Amino acid sequence: MAHMEHPFYSLSKKPETTVRRYEHNGNWLEITPSVKGLATIYDKDILIYCISQIMHKLRNGEEVSPRVRINSRDLLVFTNRGTAGKDYSALCEAVDRLAGTRISTNIRTGDEEQYDTFGLIETASIRRKHGLDGRLLWCEVKLSDWVFSAIRAQEVLTLHKDYFRLRKPIERRVYEIARKHCGRQPTWSVGLELLLKKAGSKSSLKEFRRALRHLVEHDHLPDYNVTFDEETDMVTFTNRGTLLSDPVVVDHLVIPTLSPDTYHEARLAAPGWDVRVLEQEWREWVNEMPRNPDAAFIGFCKKVFQKRGRP
Repeated sequence: MAHMEHPFYSLSKKPETTVRRYEHNGNWLEITPSVKGLATIYDKDILIYCISQIMHKLRNGEEVSPRVRINSRDLLVFTNRGTAGKDYSALCEAVDRLAGTRISTNIRTGDEEQYDTFGLIETASIRRKHGLDGRLLWCEVKLSDWVFSAIRAQEVLTLHKDYFRLRKPIERRVYEIARKHCGRQPTWSVGLELLLKKAGSKSSLKEFRRALRHLVEHDHLPDYNVTFDEETDMVTFTNRGTLLSDPVVVDHLVIPTLSPDTYHEARLAAPGWDVRVLEQEWREWVNEMPRNPDAAFIGFCKKVFQKRGRP
């Protein structure tokens, strides 16, 4: 999507309230945050989750809608986050920033110019347990027409599941740029200054150079190896050959919420174990969608107890 090319999202942990504007050959694009700040690259995880669910339905020939119901626990597990109370609260804040971020742009055709403005999500509903201080049960997001149209046209790129393990915002952004420009090519090179501009980071060139050195040293970027020539200030991405061929958003399964009765059966199958912990381990272990997720999870618990006994 276009937001993998343009730095729509903040890389800062502090609220960013300045307007961003990009211009090229008479065309411009402007991103305006709300008073709560620009949507961050971590807030984007919610969009990725929604897009993944819609793309899965499209590939199965199912009807799709811009309105997506999010099970909060599934989302937190999907994005490799914790499931404590603070993590659920952070989801609400992320939805607020996504809803408040607006994109404006012009489209020039001949001697005419069209102005468009739109958001990332149109509306959101959040359900909590026991009032405002309770646990988030689910939230329902309605994607903007712009985002939904891009999904229908399959203008999306795959992201490796380890993308969510990248803890530094700049590393996530560098991966997105590599995915957009290097793609499935063997290699792609770019100057350090241009890469910094594409990243949309407010870091100085010196700080950005240090971050690139760290990335090169640890070599943990999914799908691409990174090298940096300090004499020429050129950064080269080399394809690791790990990209999927299917046009899905993320190489990760979104397994439906299990039945309450399943947890009871799981406790009987694995006495003494915390079935919620086992569920998270099972969801990370599964590499294809089970025909019967409830039965598959109970079977997993039985095997855990057979192999490991009581904790």
